Amino acid sequence: MQEENTLTLDSVYKAKYALKDVAFQTDILHAPKLKPGLDLYLKTENLQITGSFKVRGAYYKISRLTPEEKSRGVIACSAGNHAQGVALAAQKNGIKAVICLPDNAPISKVEATRNYGAEICLVEGVYDDAYQKALQLRDEKGYTFIHPFNDPDVIAGQGTIALELAEQIPDMDAVLVPVGGGGLASGIAFTLKNLNPKIKVYGVQATGAPSMLHSLHDAHIERLDSVFTIADGIAVKEPGTLTYELCSHYVDDMVAVSDDEISAAILALMEQHKLVTEGAGAVSVAAAMFDKLDLKGKKTVCLLSGGNIDVTILSRVITRGLLMSGRHCQLTIELVDKPGQLMTVAQLVAQEGGNVISVHHEHSNEGSNVNGCYLRLTLETRNFEQIHQIRKALTDAGLKLL
Repeated sequence: MQEENTLTLDSVYKAKYALKDVAFQTDILHAPKLKPGLDLYLKTENLQITGSFKVRGAYYKISRLTPEEKSRGVIACSAGNHAQGVALAAQKNGIKAVICLPDNAPISKVEATRNYGAEICLVEGVYDDAYQKALQLRDEKGYTFIHPFNDPDVIAGQGTIALELAEQIPDMDAVLVPVGGGGLASGIAFTLKNLNPKIKVYGVQATGAPSMLHSLHDAHIERLDSVFTIADGIAVKEPGTLTYELCSHYVDDMVAVSDDEISAAILALMEQHKLVTEGAGAVSVAAAMFDKLDLKGKKTVCLLSGGNIDVTILSRVITRGLLMSGRHCQLTIELVDKPGQLMTVAQLVAQEGGNVISVHHEHSNEGSNVNGCYLRLTLETRNFEQIHQIRKALTDAGLKLL
């Protein structure tokens, strides 16, 4: 690797200068209510231009292309956020951009990319399939490929977030960073460890796409057969060679969170801080909320990497988040089918402060008591303690919960 293409602290500072008129320094918010007992802060890259940190790395990479490379245009592949970053960077540099996206990418991300002037190529499959198509087109058309994470210039651009963090919270103890291919974690960990080796950097993946987690655990790069998570921005089958090496050296630990935990984090951020985050952007908060790491006594920053959530799935995410946080509860009760049973159940729920929001009544199945029935309720509740009280009240009254 040539010296000028090697990741250095100097290259991160150069990226900061190059980005001064494009990306802005995003705010830090104190968030003690997200997890009582922890000193949490939020780095709001979900409010960055294009709705994600990705514009940092993409713009810095494109700004360093030669005039000849720029004349041929650029090509990239992305689940959505890198696509918008590359499209905006190409637009500002007056060059052509072709973006390969997986065909399941949120429509909002596809249209946002198109609105920045890029040519869109939808590819059947996931990110890795779009990656192969982008390489094919690069070879056929002579475009310059802008890798979403496995590139020292891209990583240097993402590392500018760490420079901001060092100024905004100089006494921070730990940073939680979303991880897909590993470019963001590499840039932040490399930069922070060079500035202050005592700061802990933790990576967070989705349980449905733990490629870096598995690779670090087994000490070699591993490729997943498939990925499936609501955190589409970090649904990557295989980490990069450069990002794997950097994460191996600089990231202190890597953990994973489930889709239900991510949904609960998205909901908490909306309710408590009026912040919209996509699944990938909320994994850092999910890790803190659900005790994936020991953060007690540590001033901890959760990086919200993006806010481009697909609004068509937002209601489903909120529903799952309500269930995960004890705000909704679903009960199935076996009853004798006679008058007054529903009223009895409703009174017991009301006495404990629960609110019934849906009721489904059905007769018993084959093999059950011929006079039996099932009552399926969805309740609005305050927390898990109240759910326990409601269940206890029902069982104490002689009702059978399934």
